[in-house]
Amino acid sequence: MSIAENIQQFEQELAGTNCRLVVVTKTHPVERLREAYAAGSRLFGENRVQEMAAKQPELPADIEWHLIGHLQTNKVKYIAPFVHTVESIDSLKLLVELDKQAARHNRVIHGLLQFYIAEEEAKTGLSLEEAEAILQSAEYKAMRHVQLTGVMGVATFTKDEDQLRREFQELKGYFDLLKTRYFADQPAFREISMGMSSDYRLAIAEGSTLIRVGSAIFGARG
Repeated sequence: MSIAENIQQFEQELAGTNCRLVVVTKTHPVERLREAYAAGSRLFGENRVQEMAAKQPELPADIEWHLIGHLQTNKVKYIAPFVHTVESIDSLKLLVELDKQAARHNRVIHGLLQFYIAEEEAKTGLSLEEAEAILQSAEYKAMRHVQLTGVMGVATFTKDEDQLRREFQELKGYFDLLKTRYFADQPAFREISMGMSSDYRLAIAEGSTLIRVGSAIFGARG
């Protein structure tokens, strides 16, 4: 099936849910991103700063760019003028730099706190204690150019559906707790980014509001 047909199929699946599609465009050339845009997609996810910064000027301005890979503080400045959401916030140091660089451009960058939910050492993310320490810090409370809008997690790469459900439920639990304790009066804190090409249906069933899908739209990575 074509890129447009794949996107249409996902949008039909998501109709009637509280979930949106982030098209993961990493490693794919701009021409293929234009096909996704023409099919109606506006949320694009990239893993690497350099790749995102190179593609962004080549594409329409109404795209909502999501950085979904690990972000080093020294690279924030390259995407601060345009990135909509950094889904991979895993330290106070990163939040401080995002706030500083967003202020330079007089804009607000959205962010998701990335939690460690997988049983894989290669995956990264915060513990609940670390996330709460960030939210309780004076530095975070003073920020005016970063708005936290939810949580993100990457599940274990496994076909064990029970394990995947447990991990998604864990992330949803973190979201619910943070919402109650820190964001009860902030309707913008509403995103739970979980689920990819292989496990998105389970993630939606467990409360995902953003699924990150690449290979099921574009085929195997180039």
